[in-house]
Amino acid sequence: MQALRRKGLLRLAGWARVFGAKAVAQRMLETLRDEYPDDPAVLVQLGFHYAEEKRWREALALMTRAAERKPGDAEIVFNRAYLMQQLNDHHGAIEAFRAALAANPDHDRALYGLALSLIALRRLDEAVAPLERNTKLQPMSPYGWYQLGRVQFDRGKPEKTEAIIAHLAKFEPKVAAQLARETGFPPPPRP
Repeated sequence: MQALRRKGLLRLAGWARVFGAKAVAQRMLETLRDEYPDDPAVLVQLGFHYAEEKRWREALALMTRAAERKPGDAEIVFNRAYLMQQLNDHHGAIEAFRAALAANPDHDRALYGLALSLIALRRLDEAVAPLERNTKLQPMSPYGWYQLGRVQFDRGKPEKTEAIIAHLAKFEPKVAAQLARETGFPPPPRP
């Protein structure tokens, strides 16, 4: 009965968030946290709520507790890493993204996040491999391609950037044009 109540309240809090009743959702989630302080599902949902409110430190504390209770859960560990990025803790984020990837090597968002933190620390050579893996897993997503193009350009590999611009132009011409503008290449021809 207790588990059913917890699950029902989590669902209600989720719907309250969806319909904009954020204060109601927060009260419900905080009550659940007080009743179930070690429940990863409760900690994660309240962490999401705090993150939506840009209460990064509080969200990170909850996600860290959830990750301690479910250390092999790639999604929880990924969310923890994302929150570290929001707080500009790129060293910690790199470690957490790598932990998420250890749990799920095909976690495309963890690969992308890892690359962003490496880029923020100007570790550009290290950022190439996760971006290349990300673009293999998400070949039609422009974000990984864009970042890979920027990294290659900043690494002094303009021919690789130009090839990425041409590739992007096939399915995301606006992003290709943006990358071309930023790197000084002529705009790609329209498909």
